[in-house]
Amino acid sequence: MEALSGRAIESLGAVVKPIDGERQREVESLLYAEADLLDRWQLDEWLQLFTDDCRYIVPTTDLPSGDPERDLVYIDDGHVQLEGRVRRLKSRHAYREYPSSRTRRIISNVRVVEDRADEVVVEANFVVYRFRAGAAEPYVGSYRYHLVPSADGLRIKLRRATLDNETLRDHGAISIIL
Repeated sequence: MEALSGRAIESLGAVVKPIDGERQREVESLLYAEADLLDRWQLDEWLQLFTDDCRYIVPTTDLPSGDPERDLVYIDDGHVQLEGRVRRLKSRHAYREYPSSRTRRIISNVRVVEDRADEVVVEANFVVYRFRAGAAEPYVGSYRYHLVPSADGLRIKLRRATLDNETLRDHGAISIIL
């Protein structure tokens, strides 16, 4: 199969800018490490990937473009709320997750959308399979990250998980971290 030229890609309505290979590997490494931490239920370590002024958003399935400033969303957490979520999920008080679900995340189509010195904007697709009580439930959607450089590498300032699922009826609730 012949590769598309830059002009052919532009004619499809997309502009693809070349990204430094090292930056791409750094971004992918972070996203894959994050998925691994969540699948192994290492929530404290996962929380350390975020900046103190972070935001984690999951819009509703009926309004995937929802803005938490004006629309109802499933999740709109800052760092303090994420700490509380992690503490609760690790306790017996999160009855839907005690014992915790088994999950497996597949991250694909990782794209660096913007690469600036102070922030990297990334989009990716995901499938999160949740196994609980004899059922397997897939959550499918896309991520948008705003990553910022730190002394330890890139950290997550914004994480938005937009679900493609039309309803959560079969899933019951989002008690896992997407």
